[in-house]
Amino acid sequence: MVKVAILGATGYTALELLKILLRNPDVEVTALTTRQEGSPHLSDIHPSMHSRLDLVCEDLSASEVASRADFTFCALPHVASMEAVPDLLTGGTRVIDLSADYRLNNADVYEQWYGHVHSDPGRLGSTVYGLPELWADRIPEADLIANPGCYTSTSILALAPLLANGLIEPTGTIIDAKSGVSGAGRKPRLGTLYPECNESISAYSVGNHRHTPEIEQVLSEVSGQNVKVTFTPHLIPMDRGILATIYPKLKQSVSEAEIMQAYRDYYAGKPFIRVIDHLPATKDTANTNFCDITVRFAGDQLIVLACLDNLIKGAAGVAVQNFNLMAGFAETTGLLS
Repeated sequence: MVKVAILGATGYTALELLKILLRNPDVEVTALTTRQEGSPHLSDIHPSMHSRLDLVCEDLSASEVASRADFTFCALPHVASMEAVPDLLTGGTRVIDLSADYRLNNADVYEQWYGHVHSDPGRLGSTVYGLPELWADRIPEADLIANPGCYTSTSILALAPLLANGLIEPTGTIIDAKSGVSGAGRKPRLGTLYPECNESISAYSVGNHRHTPEIEQVLSEVSGQNVKVTFTPHLIPMDRGILATIYPKLKQSVSEAEIMQAYRDYYAGKPFIRVIDHLPATKDTANTNFCDITVRFAGDQLIVLACLDNLIKGAAGVAVQNFNLMAGFAETTGLLS
């Protein structure tokens, strides 16, 4: 039996993690943490967990968590995560970190985009980036995984085959992405209150969204070139899902059929990438770990469309993919039911 803990168990991503992990009979959830007072029962925080898992959420130290778990999903906010991870690793638990604290390779870049000095810079650049479609060979032996973000997963999965095959220019790509409100997390904020966001679509963090350097860093490694993108996110009034419409610059004339074949070849054997002929829609990937991708042409302009569920393939689902590879389970365990 593999023992698992979740730090930051009150959020939407933690709930999705629990739903998926409970499908695996060889996993035992042994610790859940929160900073709320009174050690609330899990079902008081997530009523859908009633009668499914009899655990309270405790304010535990990282070392206490490590003593109870073989693997820990760290679903803490940025900065809080880097404070916990060193003690978790010292305690002998392997970690899948869902924050952005270990995704970037450079501490100065992290400080520039996140506004905090990194307290564990020695692990930056050596932490495995947990996107199994690209680096499944690196994940099984890792003790720390930097789980990718939702916008980044959509953008990287949509562009990696084109850059790896030299089909598009490394600069000039425009990413227009729209996300459901759950992407902002469970903590109440003015902009995500129902009267504020319902019946309204709005762009945010235009020109300075924190996921931009992450997208560029990973795609630069994939392509061996210095990749630069223009990334603009939008909040759309739905619970979950991301749809990205992407406009790359082709290097040479190529047909739609040839590009689609490049995607199918690149993602052959990857169970959660669906290269589709029809236009993707967020309802088709909602509550699943699939990422749907297709392409179209408008004259000479290539358009890539990709969508996924921001809470699953964009967070909890890919985290469990990483966990499965680390723990020796089939990659799809718990993710196809």
